[in-house]
Amino acid sequence: MRVLGVDPGSAVTGFGIVEGAPGHFQFITAGTIRTRPGEPMPERLRTIHHGLLDVIGEFAPAAVSLERSFVARNIQSAFRIGEVRAVAMLAAAQRGLPLYEYPPNAVKLAVAAFGHADKAQVKFMVRRTLALPPDFELADDASDALALAVCHLGRARAPRISAAVERPARAVAARGARIRKP
Repeated sequence: MRVLGVDPGSAVTGFGIVEGAPGHFQFITAGTIRTRPGEPMPERLRTIHHGLLDVIGEFAPAAVSLERSFVARNIQSAFRIGEVRAVAMLAAAQRGLPLYEYPPNAVKLAVAAFGHADKAQVKFMVRRTLALPPDFELADDASDALALAVCHLGRARAPRISAAVERPARAVAARGARIRKP
């Protein structure tokens, strides 16, 4: 499966496309969509929208992974990010792509095995997971977008893990064992 990760931002929106399954990720592309400083917000949103549609058209992802909103200290920044998120959702809907949202801590946990990893740790693990050479130019926003794509692809293993955990529990229950509560 090919997934487009989007890291929304009104000045810089990161995108990254990864293909594969857990343990077998393949980097396809990554980059940023930049808007001009001082440009009116409707123009910025149009630039981001057209940029995302171009990426979707060129690389044909099967799904879009987007960072879920979080509470920001600056309410205006939160509004702006919400507007960019809406544009990303619109681009996915216009192309008939399913959209999946993940909170920042879930993405960090999936990629760096630590839900409070900093940007440098996430970027390091994205590079390592996707076998990107050290000299490969990777913007922070593009790295975050790749992390979102990897996070979504990594979710494919969750049903297998829960099934493996449930199997022994069902076997114990079938034997009539009782679980004591302290």
